[in-house]
Amino acid sequence: MPARHWPRFAGRGYSAAMYRYDEIDATLVAERVAQFRDQTRRFLAGELSEEEFRPLRLRNGLYIQRHAPMLRIAVPYGLLSSRQLRTLASIARRYDRGYGHFTTRQNIQFNWPRLEQVPDILEELARVEMHAIQTSGNCIRNVTSDHLAGVAPDELEDPRPWCEIIRQWSTFHPEFTYLPRKFKIAVTGAERDRAASQVHDVGVHLTRNAAGEPGFRILAGGGLGRTPIIGQVVREFLPRRHLLSYLEAILRIYNREGRRDNIHKARIKILVRALGIEEFRRRVEAEWREIQQGPLAASLTLEEPDIERLRSFFRPPPYRRLESIDPTVGRETAFRAWYRYNSAAHKVPGYRAVFVSLKRPGVAPGDITDAQLERLAELADRYSFGEVRVTHTQNLLLADVEQAAAYELWQALAAAGLATPNIGTLTDMICCPGLDFCSLANAGSIEVARRINERFDDYDYLYDLGEIELKMSGCMNACGHHHVGHIGILGVDKGGEEWYQITIGGAAGDEAALGTVIGPSVEKSEVAETIARLLEVYVEYRHPEERFLDTVRRLGVKPFKERVYAAPVAA
Repeated sequence: MPARHWPRFAGRGYSAAMYRYDEIDATLVAERVAQFRDQTRRFLAGELSEEEFRPLRLRNGLYIQRHAPMLRIAVPYGLLSSRQLRTLASIARRYDRGYGHFTTRQNIQFNWPRLEQVPDILEELARVEMHAIQTSGNCIRNVTSDHLAGVAPDELEDPRPWCEIIRQWSTFHPEFTYLPRKFKIAVTGAERDRAASQVHDVGVHLTRNAAGEPGFRILAGGGLGRTPIIGQVVREFLPRRHLLSYLEAILRIYNREGRRDNIHKARIKILVRALGIEEFRRRVEAEWREIQQGPLAASLTLEEPDIERLRSFFRPPPYRRLESIDPTVGRETAFRAWYRYNSAAHKVPGYRAVFVSLKRPGVAPGDITDAQLERLAELADRYSFGEVRVTHTQNLLLADVEQAAAYELWQALAAAGLATPNIGTLTDMICCPGLDFCSLANAGSIEVARRINERFDDYDYLYDLGEIELKMSGCMNACGHHHVGHIGILGVDKGGEEWYQITIGGAAGDEAALGTVIGPSVEKSEVAETIARLLEVYVEYRHPEERFLDTVRRLGVKPFKERVYAAPVAA
């Protein structure tokens, strides 16, 4: 068992429905900051070579991008307190260029820190119970989850306590620090999968068996990148007390048998595909039985009192007893559109979950300024119990807003540039930083996003199109999840020029599927018009209430391809 001394929880008074560090957490993070400060000093003094320093900085979330270092900060399962938001705002202003970038793994990145100041940033993060540990490297990365956890009407059980259990088990796990490749886990507890769990190395679904007993369905072998694969069920039902021992078994099989000779074939998805799901399952089950009979069995078994103590950190906030109302009655059209698209149902009467769109035209998707972070912290304190969540789609969420306060909140968000009414529409696109920042990218994505926003600036048209998930990546690493977009865009290099491959028909939720390439790649200037032609086919042939994805699956790729390549695409 790692030196996490599981279990180790203590009750605290309510501040926000999120885990708070104890003495062990604080000590571990402080020691890591001190270690990295000394490692950075030695590197800058020439005492460590770049080759020696590289694994040390990666273990602390520090990459070297095209123009400057990039620091990726962990936001476990997407939860942020208003105090943490204010610290992120301060860091953006004093150490970066006044903004940060939220990612699909519910983390935040700073693109312009100076190397010698990174230890200072990490020290300030530690003061508000944040860090950059395991946001890079071949280890278990930040655990992600449903951004509506705890408030969704379709939820079977709140997944956040289980995310925290996994986080504590995996942090500094001595056996899994140097895996064949990075390893990503997503946990969901609702009927609808909002965590893209089927394209993770492991997906954990809360469920119940025929007898009504709570447990998990475990998936493995999902992932995107050069070889996109949808995960498969390894175990249909796992009693919840065995979650850690079963994850331990999966990781052991992967750690022993995963390929280390080829970085492009090192993910667990390649191992699962090579063995076949039946053989992979057999090996995992055999390893699990050995663990259950071995010396770690007790420390890896979750007893009910331990689970309940963990749940105490995520108890509901002090909701008021309210009647459900429609706050749009008598209000202007702009507010009604925002409320319809940028809010979601809440399981508590009188409340609403409110999305904060980070997809404003002219701004890179996922970017937020220091001033906006500070303003959002104020609004979280005023309207949502001091908590903000990061979504898988690079937006933010105020999960517990009283319906009666929605209009006032909308006004405040609009004044801050955070009320673009486009959640779930074409322009609510996922987009990686691309060639503007990333040293691995083949093509830019931010400029393409800008052109798409300019081409589709009519909200009435966007709303008529309905739900469309557009996802864009600047290279085959698929940080923008283009493989599972209803419309996917992949930047490719052709003789030093930026071209873009288009796919359609992908999805990341319950109906997870990989998109199909429509044909030859197109020039940057043609991307937006190519999308327009795809949408022409959809509008012409859709059935009433049929989504773009449904129409693609019903018709197939052929009519879309014929429309796009029937004539030269207008520049």
